[in-house]
Amino acid sequence: MARYTGPKSKIARKFGEPIFGPDKAQSRRNYAPGQHGNSRKHKTSEYGIQLKEKQKAKYTYGVLERQFRNMFEKAERSKGVTGEVLLQLLECRLDNVVYRLGMAKTRAAARQLVSHRHITVDGKVVNIPSYSVKQGQVIAVRERDKSMVVIVDALNGFNHAKYPWLEWDNNAMAGKFLHTPERADIPENIKEQLIVELYSK
Repeated sequence: MARYTGPKSKIARKFGEPIFGPDKAQSRRNYAPGQHGNSRKHKTSEYGIQLKEKQKAKYTYGVLERQFRNMFEKAERSKGVTGEVLLQLLECRLDNVVYRLGMAKTRAAARQLVSHRHITVDGKVVNIPSYSVKQGQVIAVRERDKSMVVIVDALNGFNHAKYPWLEWDNNAMAGKFLHTPERADIPENIKEQLIVELYSK
């Protein structure tokens, strides 16, 4: 499956929440997309609920199926609660960290900044969105790109205090990854245990 590039409002309406950020279309039509979206009353099976949660996590973080499966297997092999470790691995992705630092308004925009070589990690350009950021590493805007309108606009008024695992230096336009976030600090509305149950079948 290739990365989804269609209307994001359609996906957000499917899950019943703005997983890509504020969505005017969804606020007007808060029901599933399609001709019968407003009249579907059928009960979803247990498998369907679990699958929907996995799909929601994949769309939220912009990860493809094979990547997601590999991350789950890595989480299974790690110490700790598998579901929580999975979310922590997703949060440590470079594109997600760039998004959390406020350098981009969406994860898709953050992924593009990374891919187009606008972001550095410890002073070196890294253009791999899935790169796993480690404790103590510094993620910054490349020196020659600090005046980019899209980055300046995204950072304008952004509240950097809402993510305690990140530290922001406004003058350097750089953020430090202090530590892996605890589950309580990850704001995404994802029931990770359902994903674990799905893969455990």
